[in-house]
Amino acid sequence: MIVVALVAILAAVAMPMYSQYMAKSQARAASADLVALSLVLENRFQKTLVYPTYANALVPRTVAAREGSMQTDFSAWVPTQGELFDYRVTSDSTTYTLTATRKSGACTLSLDANNVRNAASACPALGTW
Repeated sequence: MIVVALVAILAAVAMPMYSQYMAKSQARAASADLVALSLVLENRFQKTLVYPTYANALVPRTVAAREGSMQTDFSAWVPTQGELFDYRVTSDSTTYTLTATRKSGACTLSLDANNVRNAASACPALGTW
């Protein structure tokens, strides 16, 4: 009976820590997805000297689901956290802002053309990124 009580106490402590660890690792992976997406846009800029133009466009998580110019502009990018996060692009010919928003929960990450990242409070599990 004492062993069962000890296991229950350990589980009560470990489960919240595990959940926090998973949320943090998923947010870190989403931030890496944003950096990879920014590299795709920077590569496009190096080739054409302009960024593609999008107005808060949702980038589908698979290349097959993308249509038109989005399919060619982002063919080299597939998010690792596409099931958990939505990725949006807002851009014009000279600048862009990328956003990853968790589908459930409060976590929004953003990155712009000047490598400015949003405040740590936007994603409590991650902290600063």
